[in-house]
Amino acid sequence: MIVLSWGFMPMLVLTRKPNQSIMIGDDIEVTVLEVRGEQVRIGINAPKQIPVHRREIYDEIQRQRAEAAASSTGDRPVEEKTPNAVESSEREPQDVTSD
Repeated sequence: MIVLSWGFMPMLVLTRKPNQSIMIGDDIEVTVLEVRGEQVRIGINAPKQIPVHRREIYDEIQRQRAEAAASSTGDRPVEEKTPNAVESSEREPQDVTSD
């Protein structure tokens, strides 16, 4: 186990092989499915009420929420949903590969 400082918070760094998992609390399991070169496919098993997004999607949602909050003070309206966002109630296993 290695603890690195990444930005303002320390980060726990674990080494896992394909088909090995880590648990986050009692309800979230992250499994390494496959390693291909520099790409790692992971599976996340979490309760439907816990949103799970790739970081770039999460950042876009946060940006849109900030714009929507600003628009409520008289600025322009902003659509809340991104095309790649998946509602937690719609979540099904899927292969999401990003280059």
